[in-house]
Amino acid sequence: MSFQADLEKLLGLKTVSYKYNLGKTELFHEAIANDKGRVRRDGPSNEQKAYPTVLGDKGPLVYYTDPDCTGRRTKDTFAVAWPEVENEIWFKADLGKYDPAKYEGLLKNLAKHLNDKQASLYVKDVFMGSDPDFAVPYRFVGEYAVHAAFVDNMFPKDLVGVKDVDARRWTMLNVPSYVCEPERDGSRSEVAIIIDVRNKLCIVAGRADYCGVNKKTIFTVGNYLLPKEGRLSMHCSANVGEKGDGAILFGLSGTGKTTLSADASRKLIGDDETIWSDNGLCNLEGGCYAKLINLDKDAEPVIAEALSKAGCIIENVPPLPGKKIEECHPDELDLNDGSLAENTRLSYPLEVVPNTMPNGRGPHPQTIVLLTADAYGVLPPVSILTPEDVMYHFVSGFTARVAGTEVGVTEPQPTFSACFGGPFMSHKPNVYAELLAKKMKEHKARCILLNTGWSGGPYGVGKRMSIKLTRALLNAALNGELDNVPTEKLEILNLTIPTACPGIPDATVLNPRNTWADKAAYDATATKLRDSFRKNFESKGFAAFGIEARI
Repeated sequence: MSFQADLEKLLGLKTVSYKYNLGKTELFHEAIANDKGRVRRDGPSNEQKAYPTVLGDKGPLVYYTDPDCTGRRTKDTFAVAWPEVENEIWFKADLGKYDPAKYEGLLKNLAKHLNDKQASLYVKDVFMGSDPDFAVPYRFVGEYAVHAAFVDNMFPKDLVGVKDVDARRWTMLNVPSYVCEPERDGSRSEVAIIIDVRNKLCIVAGRADYCGVNKKTIFTVGNYLLPKEGRLSMHCSANVGEKGDGAILFGLSGTGKTTLSADASRKLIGDDETIWSDNGLCNLEGGCYAKLINLDKDAEPVIAEALSKAGCIIENVPPLPGKKIEECHPDELDLNDGSLAENTRLSYPLEVVPNTMPNGRGPHPQTIVLLTADAYGVLPPVSILTPEDVMYHFVSGFTARVAGTEVGVTEPQPTFSACFGGPFMSHKPNVYAELLAKKMKEHKARCILLNTGWSGGPYGVGKRMSIKLTRALLNAALNGELDNVPTEKLEILNLTIPTACPGIPDATVLNPRNTWADKAAYDATATKLRDSFRKNFESKGFAAFGIEARI
């Protein structure tokens, strides 16, 4: 059966036309010519969305999202509550239930909308995952060429040896021109992002045109499918050392996951989404989607170089003052300009990254790193975790945001995201935690909690951990040098910490209480953080999932 016949049967698309598997250069010009929508909140819905720089098609494509969708619309993300999956999927605030009857009506309305306008759609066939043993065939179908170009960047293509491609394929239909009506369509707003497990479908209906939707939605699908096969899907980076030793680094935004995994002495598997299967580690993606806001080009030379590469996509970075974007060289762009969005991004394929593992695959990890950036200044720089500790801290997924610009917010804010990627976790957290514990036991992997946050006091008083200290602690763990060091217990937070570490001449910094001038203030702040952990554990009901409280 042809792909056109497949899509007619699956989606009811009869009078549309398709542009199938176009190359990067073709998609570049298609996006500039044809991608239309809203780019200003008070603007029309037919403005140009994509532009070249002065480099033309030898450089990146610059794309502007709808101003109401400069990131993921978590409250508008759902899964269809079919009876066979209703008790299996972890429904929550950022993955809500969608009524099956309303969903079926929405599908018909989407098909009618596209058929009536005789839409021209872009189709891209790729895979989620680079290991042919379990890679999931993924077909993107959408109105925007830039989204097809993004999918081309971000996912492996032309994998040999994948079985049952047609039967296992997932399809995404992305229709920014459709406007949802909550009463008619069952949506929360004029936008709905919906996962349909029964029909292997993802629907993006409405102006959810942030490129990352095409990645994170299918990643949520992978988080449903792969654990059911005994494969652990993870929101983490991964790399391999010169001795063939694998490592994975979990962490929420701002904890250093991308920076610390980019190590000249280690080969990168991937920096965001990774699978741990019986074959070892495998990148779920074929590219990177890096944050650009306030980018330090000296500290992030790979990202800086990718800015000017053909086929890459720069998202929501405005032109220089007094210039059109077509007149700007990518190297000149002010990456500190967050006037359009704080979440400015760059999509680039792994081919532009030096020192990567072939095919995005590597061995089983010997070291697991849970990253946190504690703005309270009370967590130790490094803690050595038992298997029980790992499950607890993994489902907690803690970091602490610094005080923001909001009036009255003067102290750090705790953030908990289960499995360090809660919104994308389709199963309940214990599913991933148990798989992680099982695989760590099978492969004798060690685990540390690495704090890249503050020391000597909270944000505003203490200082951020130096990258030199963090790198030294990480390297010691990767080399196995923390396996048998003397330790002590940090009582309030029930953490085991080393009292000495190779490469750390002043071991007093390893106990955070030593770095505070006011010990009573440390104890009070540590107690406050401990209570936040306990409140989160209780409110999420983790004990009912079989997770043991550790703090």
